[in-house]
Amino acid sequence: MPPPGSRVAFGRVNSQRLPSYLKTSIPTGDSFKQIKKDLRGLGLSTVCEEARCPNIGECWGGGSGKEGAKEKATATIMLMGDTCTRACRFCSVKTSRTPGAVDPHEPENTAEAIKRWGLGYIVLTSVDRDDMADGGSRHIEETIRKIKSKAPNTLVEALVPDFSGKMEDVERVATSGLDVFAHNVETVERTTPSVRDRRAHYRQSLSVLRRAKEVKPTLVTKTSIMLGCGEEDAEIEQTLRDLREHDVDVVTLGQYMRPTKRHMAVTSYVTPDRFEHWKKVAEDMGFLYVASGPLVRSSYRAGEFFIENVLKKRQAQGGSGRGGVQLADGGSGDSPVAPMSSILSQ
Repeated sequence: MPPPGSRVAFGRVNSQRLPSYLKTSIPTGDSFKQIKKDLRGLGLSTVCEEARCPNIGECWGGGSGKEGAKEKATATIMLMGDTCTRACRFCSVKTSRTPGAVDPHEPENTAEAIKRWGLGYIVLTSVDRDDMADGGSRHIEETIRKIKSKAPNTLVEALVPDFSGKMEDVERVATSGLDVFAHNVETVERTTPSVRDRRAHYRQSLSVLRRAKEVKPTLVTKTSIMLGCGEEDAEIEQTLRDLREHDVDVVTLGQYMRPTKRHMAVTSYVTPDRFEHWKKVAEDMGFLYVASGPLVRSSYRAGEFFIENVLKKRQAQGGSGRGGVQLADGGSGDSPVAPMSSILSQ
């Protein structure tokens, strides 16, 4: 028995406490409720819910204030069901070797939802479907084409699997009409085997990103890195260099947050100051855009707003050639990053 007057600690007393800067508000608001209602009515899944994203209230609600909330709101629709054939150690999405059949009406329903919302920018992602011969690439392609038909002014970002390194599937999605091709390396090369599923490979992910840009040079390519998985500073810097060498335009860096106690433990909580450091390092390497912060995720509303403005400006100028992504100052993706203010002020 503890001595009289002493305090008894309950719960996971040996676990690291969540820092205050990682705590978010409970999601509310009309835009949030409407998006949730539409998703349920059309039988669609979102990675926002399945992956327990801490930013769901900000993204679905459109940020602070009611004016223009619907137009500013974003949601990441998850295609091909809510069950993945892979079992990455950080991810809370359900897994199975034999997930259910893909809904043939999903491309049409997804396009209808996006048309109904009237959003300027939408993010699609998907579970891995290693049980399908094409990894689901045809389903993703059809969805993008339906969206572009029903909502031609909506910019589409697709966060896609590695398709087991089958480049014909990568090419199919890259040439489907999407605007941003995203695939996440997730972590540094050394920790990849302990963080991702055994079928996912660091170099394979880099090849996927490079091939998408090769087959359609005007694409914006994007990836994400989680910190707090046991990586060293030198490894983070090398990963950023590898991404630039593979012509990746946009990178996001965020804190890994353990979904449940069954998942991989957090090695460390990275401070906001360190995230700001990595943002500066990445910008100096010439990325088009860098989002870096504890609550940043691969689908990040502020980043999407920036990319949307870049793409619209480029479209107004008639597009860019093979020399890279056109920036506000007339440079390319290989030159130093343009400040956000120089894009948004135009």
